[in-house]
Amino acid sequence: MEAFARRAIALSIEDRSKAPKSGWVFFDRSLVDAASALRHICGDDFIEKLAHDHRYNRCVFLTPPWPEIYQMDGERQHGFTAAVEEYDRLLRDYAELSYETRILPKSTPSERAAFLLQTLEGKP
Repeated sequence: MEAFARRAIALSIEDRSKAPKSGWVFFDRSLVDAASALRHICGDDFIEKLAHDHRYNRCVFLTPPWPEIYQMDGERQHGFTAAVEEYDRLLRDYAELSYETRILPKSTPSERAAFLLQTLEGKP
């Protein structure tokens, strides 16, 4: 797992370097997610370097675990309890790095998209 988390960090840095320098860019997972996993797995505090070296936009969207639709499959191999624990760690780690987290509502995809766009446009 440690090697996986370190590889995810390397890929995240590479993805960021290839991203457009203007306009909105969305990442399904971030460097913070990978560094948070590394911290959890082995205690490595690489996450502290992120505060200075690899910043994202201050506004970060998180999707809470949703038991009614949660399903394990070939890509998602951990259970719901592990998903909740990871979500709690991410809330903590993003806050520690001074990101402003916005929680996507448990609603339809179109309502979630509207929430995201309204947030980006600075509307309450």
